[in-house]
Amino acid sequence: MSYNILKSTGCGQLHSDKFRISQRNKYIYLTYIITMKANEVSLNKFLSQPETQFVIPVYQRNYDWGVSECGQLFNDILNVGLNDSVSSHFIGSIVFIHDDIYSSSTISELSIIDGQQRLTTITLLYIAIYSYAQLVGNQSLVNKIQETYLINKFADEREKLKLKPTENNVEALQFLLRNDPNDSFVHYSRLIENFNFFISKISSANFDIIQKGIGKLIFVEISLDRSKDDPQKIFESLNSTGLELTQSDLIRNYILMGLKSKEQEKIYENYWKAIEFNAIHKGTNNNRVSDFIRDFLTIENRDIPNKDKVYLEFKKKYSFTNLENEENLKNLEEVLGKIKKYSFYYNKFINPDNEQDLELRSQLSYINKLEINVAFPFLLEVYNDFSSKLIDKQTLINIFELVQTFTWRRFIVSLPTNSLNKIFMRLYEDVNKKDYLPSLQRALLRKKSTQRFPRNDEVINILKDRDMYGIQSKNRTYLLEKLENFENKEPVLIENNTDITIEHIFPVNPDAEWKHVLGEGEYNLLKDKYLNTLANLTLSGNNGKLGNRYFTAKRDMNLDGKEQGYKFSRLWLNRYLAGLSKWDYEELQRRFELISKRFLSIWPFPDIIVDDSSQSEEVNIFDADDPTNKKLDYAIFFNQKIEVSSISVFYGQIMRSLFELSPTLFFTSNIEEKLGLRKSASECNQPIALNESNTYFIEGNLNSTLKFDRIKLVLTAMDVNDELYIKYV
Repeated sequence: MSYNILKSTGCGQLHSDKFRISQRNKYIYLTYIITMKANEVSLNKFLSQPETQFVIPVYQRNYDWGVSECGQLFNDILNVGLNDSVSSHFIGSIVFIHDDIYSSSTISELSIIDGQQRLTTITLLYIAIYSYAQLVGNQSLVNKIQETYLINKFADEREKLKLKPTENNVEALQFLLRNDPNDSFVHYSRLIENFNFFISKISSANFDIIQKGIGKLIFVEISLDRSKDDPQKIFESLNSTGLELTQSDLIRNYILMGLKSKEQEKIYENYWKAIEFNAIHKGTNNNRVSDFIRDFLTIENRDIPNKDKVYLEFKKKYSFTNLENEENLKNLEEVLGKIKKYSFYYNKFINPDNEQDLELRSQLSYINKLEINVAFPFLLEVYNDFSSKLIDKQTLINIFELVQTFTWRRFIVSLPTNSLNKIFMRLYEDVNKKDYLPSLQRALLRKKSTQRFPRNDEVINILKDRDMYGIQSKNRTYLLEKLENFENKEPVLIENNTDITIEHIFPVNPDAEWKHVLGEGEYNLLKDKYLNTLANLTLSGNNGKLGNRYFTAKRDMNLDGKEQGYKFSRLWLNRYLAGLSKWDYEELQRRFELISKRFLSIWPFPDIIVDDSSQSEEVNIFDADDPTNKKLDYAIFFNQKIEVSSISVFYGQIMRSLFELSPTLFFTSNIEEKLGLRKSASECNQPIALNESNTYFIEGNLNSTLKFDRIKLVLTAMDVNDELYIKYV
């Protein structure tokens, strides 16, 4: 590895707007002027600093190096230890804050903001060497390693460890240092796994070589002064090089990095620790903090941040500076208090089993199955109103059911799902606290076009012929489970129940008797058009037994007295089948009528009068009324809200944005000709520049209708018809 870093003469003080460190073919760029010390340092010299504790701050991610990374480092150390022609081996950089904060009168704390993985791993290797030295009776080396690299000999217990890792790793490190064969550590820890790897690799043959190799390790020590440097900006720059921190990692660091050590621990323990815990999905153990903060920002801003811009939007919303000021610290705690409160609701949304109320748990489970995550910002606010006793439990249940009905009906008729982002982003604004549920019903019923609430006739007509077997299994299970258990006081568990499977009444591979009884025409009709439709599907605990037999055989099956047939079933979905003498197109239609009535009872269209003229609604620009003599309230373009009233200004903004997204499209013959693309402003009566360099222009002297037509022309050519919504004043 090589490194190249700008230095001034003498003490190594660096004053530069850029430095570069080559680190496994990755480059670190600090693209702003900072004042800091950057020195080439021996790792042993760094670790041997007396009365010093290397603190891994609570905002850092956990230690996550595995055996593969440890193996690579170990091999590098062996190779350099064996090669007498190599005097040093570069292992990257360590960035730390040294701001003269002391945890006691003697122990100096260095807060490590980059390099914890390497520093922790080298410490583990030293503990392995220390343990091996104990094993072979080399007490002199034991004392040297312990008192030079592992502990501060005369410090109190809190400051004893040279390396102070994050809370969940302290116990593991202390356990390793005790090296007591009668002691045991019951929790899983990467520190212990990696220590075991190192101890397994050390032998009498390589013991001296390992020590020699470690002695050749060097790195660039970058020391920051909190009073002069901005650690967060440096951290952001380090992250931009590919260190793969999540949006929530950056937010956590942004919140905690500006605090002194004690305040960091206090804020982490009182707020962030709970936020992170609440955002863990139990089923996958995935941390969803980034998703949660994105939903929270949607609530706060009525705008959905891009997934990779959550941190930037958070910084834009909340400026946490000068946190030594008591008032600023209080503001930080107020914000985190609100986020923490909402994180408890969010925890129930992603882990419905954590909801204590059985009825609410059931509703959250259904919302979870349908993965209506786009509704979370809205539902979090509603749940907060329930928690604050602004609404009662039944109102909350009714809203959960309304959201399910709205999204499920839209799924049945195949309306675009990206419209839901825009709908739920600001739906809470339509809540009338004195008329809570009806105000939401009216708001949804006013939606038009691709945002609409599908009516009964539309849903049933499509449901009748739609393939409901080929949809995603979670949606198929949701449909049949709700149909089966509607108003059932003894609900049947269907999801993850291996005893109950989906059964085709007219089979996928029917026996010959089916064609003989039905005749070829009706046989082909059922097979080709209605095989996977809802009316031909049911549930059975005996699917394998029923198989491809003719209907009456499936109805009456009672092999070994085990009552496999439909007529013995206690399921509602089989009740109608039990009394039939045949299964043909006519009976299939009758069964669909029966199921469709139940469907409309489970997912009802709101029975409420809506005055469509009472207010303007967001509509897709393709469905908007003629814009002549109208003004805009706002527009939604790729989920971003644009505050604009003038259609002329709106036209220029949208066209410039579309040009930026796909400039080459504007030069296709069809678009170029219809837009009248020009290279000179003088060729237009009212020129609109499409780019910052003012090299391409379109005519702005058009009536509002023509402006809308040209926007729609480009949207269609780019295949983004559903990404522009408007609302008239």
